Amino acid sequence: MNARGKLRVAVLDDYQGVALRCGPWSRVADEVEVTSFSDHLHDRTALIERLQAFDIVCLMRERTAFDAGIIDALPRLKLIVSTAMWNAVLDSAHAVSRGICVSGTDSAGNGTPELTWLLLLAYARHFREETTSVRSGGWMTGLGMDLQGSTLGILGLGYIGARVAKVANAFGMRVLAHSQNLTAERASAAGATLVSKAELMSQSDFITIHLKLSARTRCFVGAAELALMKPRGFLINTSRGQLVDEPAVIDALRAQRIGGFGVDAYDIEPLPVDHPFRTLPNVIATPHVGYVTERAYQLFYEQIVDDIRAWLDGRPVRLMGLAP
Repeated sequence: MNARGKLRVAVLDDYQGVALRCGPWSRVADEVEVTSFSDHLHDRTALIERLQAFDIVCLMRERTAFDAGIIDALPRLKLIVSTAMWNAVLDSAHAVSRGICVSGTDSAGNGTPELTWLLLLAYARHFREETTSVRSGGWMTGLGMDLQGSTLGILGLGYIGARVAKVANAFGMRVLAHSQNLTAERASAAGATLVSKAELMSQSDFITIHLKLSARTRCFVGAAELALMKPRGFLINTSRGQLVDEPAVIDALRAQRIGGFGVDAYDIEPLPVDHPFRTLPNVIATPHVGYVTERAYQLFYEQIVDDIRAWLDGRPVRLMGLAP
């Protein structure tokens, strides 16, 4: 608590500095004092030192890892609120075992599939090259790729993957899908055909990843899978960086064994300034903004405040699923 007897709330990784205006914090202002941090701390010791005096910590998705060691080093911690209902880098089970309440929020769900199509279309129609040409006084520079009649491979046909498939069908694309638990019936219902991972990697002109990160999906696309891709094949990852083997992707891009990589999620975030994805010419990179929309942030922070208010009142909160 602070000197006025209020509980202290830390909002982490508020990169754009919008957390305080996106949420109705006045609803808890009498009982809590909120501090928003726009920087990201990679150093564990610095993170623990920063959070020593806080009673409540609000996490933005999986930007900051919150493992058992960090939780144990924060004796004042009573409540953790994470955006979304799943956080692979939060040891929620350990927090609960320590008597700490762990809650989550709903997700808007539209932003990531929309960004997926931005990256795919930017590659197919040479958006960067053509707009650069116009700005520099030039004109047409090449031939665009046709989506109609081409093949899109979707790794992971859940809520987001199914939305991507719906758009692909509207474009007249052939849609292939694969995941470890996907059935032919579910694939067909989403307008896709179930195939093996090898078939998807070798037959697709565009491949997009929409899997939940877990022990069995880590490095789901590695050197062996990349070797199966078409020379002009375009791989897209708007899910989690660890779903692909980054060194293997960089090697394939440098050797021009694949056409390109559209990427919005990385092994280390924020992306190091000297990372090859910042400079490789066959990479279209965005700073993990797939879910970063006005609607999503308003939903996140409104429900974060709802959870804090419910916890303060002794009412049930949105309990987050326990990570394995």
